[in-house]
Amino acid sequence: MTEGFPSTHNEAHGSFVGFQASDVHDSTINIVPPDASPQEKYEVGVRCLEEGLPGRARELIWDAITHNHDGPQIRFYWALAMLSKRAHHDLSAEERRQLDRARDVMQGYAEDKDWKPGLQVVFDLLALPGKADSETAAVLKRLRDLAPPQRDLIVHHLDLVLTSRTKATLWAEVCELARTGQFRGDRSRRVPYYFEPDPIGARTRPPEESTAFRYRPRLTAWTGLFVVAAGFLGISAVIAEPVTAIVELLIALGTGFLAARFGQRWWHNKHRLQAKEQELGQASNQEPVPDPARSPAAPFPASAGGGAPAADGFTSRVRKSFEHYFGKYLPHGCDRPEWLAHTTGIRAVLAAEVAFLYRESRISVDRVNWLIRYLARDAKDRHNNGMLFAHRQQYRTPVTTKLACVLALAVLGVTSLAVTVTAATGSASAFHGFLTFAVFLGAIGSGRRAASVWLDMRSEEQRFAEETQEYHRRMCAREEEFQRWKEHLDAIRPSDAEMEAWLSHDKVLFTADVLRHHQLTWYDIIAHTLLTTPARPYRRARRRGGPWRYSRYTLRLFLATRNGIREISTEVDFARATRPGEQRTNYRFNAFSSVQVTEDDRIGYEMALLLSNGPARTIRIKDADSHQLEPYENARDLSQINLDAAGFAHTFRLLEGIAADGKAWIERNNADSPPPADSAD
Repeated sequence: MTEGFPSTHNEAHGSFVGFQASDVHDSTINIVPPDASPQEKYEVGVRCLEEGLPGRARELIWDAITHNHDGPQIRFYWALAMLSKRAHHDLSAEERRQLDRARDVMQGYAEDKDWKPGLQVVFDLLALPGKADSETAAVLKRLRDLAPPQRDLIVHHLDLVLTSRTKATLWAEVCELARTGQFRGDRSRRVPYYFEPDPIGARTRPPEESTAFRYRPRLTAWTGLFVVAAGFLGISAVIAEPVTAIVELLIALGTGFLAARFGQRWWHNKHRLQAKEQELGQASNQEPVPDPARSPAAPFPASAGGGAPAADGFTSRVRKSFEHYFGKYLPHGCDRPEWLAHTTGIRAVLAAEVAFLYRESRISVDRVNWLIRYLARDAKDRHNNGMLFAHRQQYRTPVTTKLACVLALAVLGVTSLAVTVTAATGSASAFHGFLTFAVFLGAIGSGRRAASVWLDMRSEEQRFAEETQEYHRRMCAREEEFQRWKEHLDAIRPSDAEMEAWLSHDKVLFTADVLRHHQLTWYDIIAHTLLTTPARPYRRARRRGGPWRYSRYTLRLFLATRNGIREISTEVDFARATRPGEQRTNYRFNAFSSVQVTEDDRIGYEMALLLSNGPARTIRIKDADSHQLEPYENARDLSQINLDAAGFAHTFRLLEGIAADGKAWIERNNADSPPPADSAD
């Protein structure tokens, strides 16, 4: 029953192969507001039809028509929506009567050169079964005489209702149209961007709040003690030796000022460099992130200091993404292992920051990859410019500064001692001399403590000012990169209509290859259906209110011929439009015993073909998507949208009919023998 052709078919039910990345694009282009006008509903309906959602399209367009938004163009799109992805026998009796009444309504429309002739051709094509060859030829001539937009829309959407004779006549043109449009619009380059998630906004680590105010009480106390001690020594010295004391005091004040100026710069640079190096060292020595499936995620430390982030899945993926992009963007003259080893600490610090800033519920790493790519490129550029470890240059204290500070302190010490000696020798009292030197020691102690506290306070104030300036610089750069990436995505990401058109061309060319391989023509086909399902592993995305689009599809074509059923499936790499292999299976009409469909919130939709002489065939129609619902979306509506896009309804009806009545059902339910408009369901 199964032919031995190369196959890429892979059905691992209940498991995932590779990755199944998902994203919902932030778009409301096809969302109908409650107060929408009939014109707005019609426009959204037309977009739904272009995007492969005829069920939703006919609801909206018919709603617009019932609210007096009518005309040949509106009726043209409504008729296409009624017939798209459906055969005659998929229509209810009421829908057939609606089409019949629409033919009468059309006569009252004003004449135009595009829409009314197009609508007339739609009805003429519906009436072709049983007509003579001359009438068929006349209708096809009118079809070919239409403007390309109307003609191509009719041929595309009426695929399942055209008679075998009509399809055989038009097939060469349909295939040529598909070959021409398959890669139109730079498909291979643009399709991957459809699956890029909408980026989350720019963020950067804010500076830690300044703690300088905590030093003020201690600074006030120690400074007060120092002023009292220094004042006593200065006054005593001036009383003893006025001229000498004034000179010494002026020298002490000058050298003290210089020591404070150069010493404060040295002190700040030393401590900031130590802090930066310690941050890099601690980050690079972090333990590998454990698998979140085997260990619970620890709370993330609410620290902006670049500490170790929580060992959860998001953090692990952020680190892997940093490693990937740092390995991709290499500076001149560096190979990948060398560059990754050189930037271990930097990557760890940046990964900790990104994980802290974006570790939110349901935020995927893909949404922050734009920032990780930017940081990787920025690191490469800074390395090329010699600024990768800029803090080592920024906080390197020049030797001249250190020498000036040491010299000023030495002179200050000598001068202070001279002032003390002058003050002590100004009195013959031994007690006064002893007291003077005791005060001198107190001045040294309190001055040292006051200077230390003042240096810490000034360094903290300077740190906060520097980090605030750096914060604004980083935020500005990241916001610019975010806007650049978002505008790039908006410009290059294909629309849903383009994605649907490319998929339609793939279906046509796949069908053409199958017919050519089996040496069949449309005259040999009693009925057919083509089911579109996801092929794992895939990436998937959708706009809000729209169907899932996949990076890899399985196209499954069922051809009912007089000899039985041929099932041909293939997997499609959607960006490249390549089909590496096919799986072909033949069934006798009596091989089908039943068709069953199961729905599971965890798995999704599955269709089982129960065979009389073999195991059941299970086909995954769609994966579960309840966890991807937006707040205002309904799970049942979204499932219906995706089933509609997959062509499920017609496929299920066809296979169910074959299982029930075999070949007799097919011969009663094909495009060459449509039911009358007044027949019951």
